[in-house]
Amino acid sequence: MKILIPPSEGKAKIKPQEIKFSDTNFVFERSVKQVVRLLNLIDNEDLRSIYGTSQEKSELFHRQNEDIFKSRCAPAINRYTGVVYQHLDWESLTQEAKDYMEKNILIFSGLFGMTTPLTLIPDYKLKMNVLSLQYHWTPILTEALQSEELIFDLLPQVYRKAYAPNKNTIQIEFKVEGKGNTRSAGHFGKAVKGKFIRFLSMNQIENIKDFKDFEYDGFKWNGDCFIKTVD
Repeated sequence: MKILIPPSEGKAKIKPQEIKFSDTNFVFERSVKQVVRLLNLIDNEDLRSIYGTSQEKSELFHRQNEDIFKSRCAPAINRYTGVVYQHLDWESLTQEAKDYMEKNILIFSGLFGMTTPLTLIPDYKLKMNVLSLQYHWTPILTEALQSEELIFDLLPQVYRKAYAPNKNTIQIEFKVEGKGNTRSAGHFGKAVKGKFIRFLSMNQIENIKDFKDFEYDGFKWNGDCFIKTVD
């Protein structure tokens, strides 16, 4: 079983370990090098459109991405600081729950493809939809996941394009309904997604039938998705 989750835009400024990324024997190292070579081809004047920030910051992020194999690492789960990660709250999990996450969770990434929570990675900034990276990763991640007997997919749409789901994939949505329509929970679904990942790990969930036991902030499983009714 695998649980697919997105990374976060926000990254923690933490003290890395001494090990450099080039020494980690990362499973998708060859594919990461291909992404870096693609980044090497980008002209300076195009960096702002790639990184979506000022020229100065864009150049900084770009150099950081180009130099990742020389950079020191920290566990992926400690890198990410977004809403999902705040609400799954790794540090307060039991060791049993952490072991469950390391065994089952895969974090998708535009630069690294996918990692486990404890995979050592350097600091970086690169979205999956930049340079159509989702299509670079599609054959690689599809092959890596093809033998899984059960996949819980908690990814946003842009990350779902980075692999081809198999017949054992369950895409889990968080929605709100009210005033006659149903829509994606969007940003407001991030907190409940983090709490749901925490629920899965704390309860060692391996079957969709147990989703009914999870409820947070009005979101409940209806047999098809997690939904919240609003006025």
